[in-house]
Amino acid sequence: MNLQTRILSCLVIIVGLGAILHALVPPVLLGMRPDMMLAMMFLGIMLFPSLPYVFLLSVLTGLVSALTTTVPGGEIANLVDKPITALFFFGTYLVLTKKINVHIAAPILAACSTMISGAIFLFLSLFIVGIFEGSFFVLFMTIVVPTALFNTIFIVVLFPLTQRVLERLEAFPMKTEYKNGRFKA
Repeated sequence: MNLQTRILSCLVIIVGLGAILHALVPPVLLGMRPDMMLAMMFLGIMLFPSLPYVFLLSVLTGLVSALTTTVPGGEIANLVDKPITALFFFGTYLVLTKKINVHIAAPILAACSTMISGAIFLFLSLFIVGIFEGSFFVLFMTIVVPTALFNTIFIVVLFPLTQRVLERLEAFPMKTEYKNGRFKA
């Protein structure tokens, strides 16, 4: 099995684990639940920082989130917010990791990106449903901020662990160089 097939398989497993986590977390308020799919999407982007993989991961994450959402209007909101958030996370990740250590950049990005995703999701879903007076701030503070905190902790724990596991499996050369849309070992 070549490297690209292994990476795609790993991304599908990441999305599948995200779907399981997303399904296990109970709704907190108005059918909204913390978005564990985001943390898994961030993990996939950090492990395989390549635009085609980021695009594929964001579309898959958006589709699975749309299929499993319990929020009225959340289907469209998930399909829009995941690609925007993934591209923001990816671009910022590439810039920040050139200047600071990845293990410092990752939690900062997870928190900021979760809040951006949550804001986009809330705005779109509330706009689609037609209720907006006062709901945004309450939902942002009760759902998005705790989710950002959880996703940050999740990334701090899971990212280094996943890196070590993949290195030990020797299935993914983690010390690779990315050029012209491909990883070079």
